[in-house]
Amino acid sequence: MTSTTGHTITVGPEAVHVRAVHGGQVLAESRRPLVLRETGCPDRYYLPPEDVRTELLTASDTRTHCPFKGDASYWSLPDAADLVWAYPEPKEQVAAIKDHFCFYATDVVSD
Repeated sequence: MTSTTGHTITVGPEAVHVRAVHGGQVLAESRRPLVLRETGCPDRYYLPPEDVRTELLTASDTRTHCPFKGDASYWSLPDAADLVWAYPEPKEQVAAIKDHFCFYATDVVSD
């Protein structure tokens, strides 16, 4: 856990089955996601690269900076720009998310 002036981030494994779908196509599915909980933000699932259909994604030129997590890189689909992101070199406090993919829309699947 990291905390800075009321801002807290935790990262850890989550025992859920998650799936990212766009336009009816499954882009990722994992039973071993990490969940990142951050003050003021929705919970986000970060999926290991082996559980993401990276062949469907195209690297974007978009880059963003988070003072708590580091610099993010983005990937797109032809009809969905910057749909997914990852932190290739995250800050030490969230090192577990390194190279894991995060989608804007991820559903928890009931098994």
